[in-house]
Amino acid sequence: MHKSSPQRISIVIPVYAAERTLPTLIEEIVPLTKPQTSPAGNAFVVSEVLLVHDCGPDRSDLTLESLTATFPFSQAIWLSRNYGQHAATMAGMASATGDWVVTMDEDGQQNPADIGNMLDYAMASSLQLVYAQPTNPPPHGWLRNFFSRVAKEISSRLLGNRTIGRFNSFRLISGEIARTLAAYCGNGVYLDVGLFWITGRIGHCPIRLRNELDRPSGYSYLKLLGHFWNLILTTGTRPLRLITIMGSFSIVFAMMIATFVLYQKFTNQIPVQGWASTVTVVAFFSGCILTALGVIAEYMAVTMGIVMGKPLYVVSSRPTRPAPRR
Repeated sequence: MHKSSPQRISIVIPVYAAERTLPTLIEEIVPLTKPQTSPAGNAFVVSEVLLVHDCGPDRSDLTLESLTATFPFSQAIWLSRNYGQHAATMAGMASATGDWVVTMDEDGQQNPADIGNMLDYAMASSLQLVYAQPTNPPPHGWLRNFFSRVAKEISSRLLGNRTIGRFNSFRLISGEIARTLAAYCGNGVYLDVGLFWITGRIGHCPIRLRNELDRPSGYSYLKLLGHFWNLILTTGTRPLRLITIMGSFSIVFAMMIATFVLYQKFTNQIPVQGWASTVTVVAFFSGCILTALGVIAEYMAVTMGIVMGKPLYVVSSRPTRPAPRR
């Protein structure tokens, strides 16, 4: 790659509660806005930073206005309300113009200086998508890290895709892929699942995470559980196949119980009282039916959101302000 034609990189940062951390992150990005070369000699430059305001609880709106007025390479995208990290990232990707799109968090864990290494990783193997692969444990509590590992392991085994459990919010995406996904991806689709739909060459670059800056995590355990369930639903129909398998095992189990009961009856070994076994069987099969109906209903809810045209996000032309406190 000639130095006269550096790879243009757009950085997309979803902003939720970053009035304290975002200025520091932007200062770290400033040196990358000048043409330079990566460790492997690939010329690149950060041509724009897209800050997507996702209507968080703090005054990030004022921070965005200040940063966009100070740094010409930064641009604010105002969402009409809070849509979540993945929708906000999509909104930024839709407006990105670079040859590559980098998505990263606002909390300072991910170092912008690693973008050059991720670009080298992509260029060396002609990859379309490169995820950061942390070489150190995430800087969270042991309980959250444990549940995160369990969720990724379950999703990998349940969905039959070992790569799905190695995604990260620090991504380097081909600009064409990013814009295409942002244009066609519907509401309710997990961002990384959508990327796997249209991307064939995926890699993982070793990256060391940093500690979070002065910002509380925006994800409660309930929100993380919601993200995990959304991942399961949008990846494919394998959970529905598991319901079919569960139903088949239930039928076999029911036939075994029926055979045992008939044998006991004809050999006069069955007592008159049978409420305990009856309640047990009814409870088991009722649980199987309710589980199946629940999963199917979740699929129908996702499908209805897409069919009814529910927007993934709506961009506002004016800065969105937090609601006044009562």
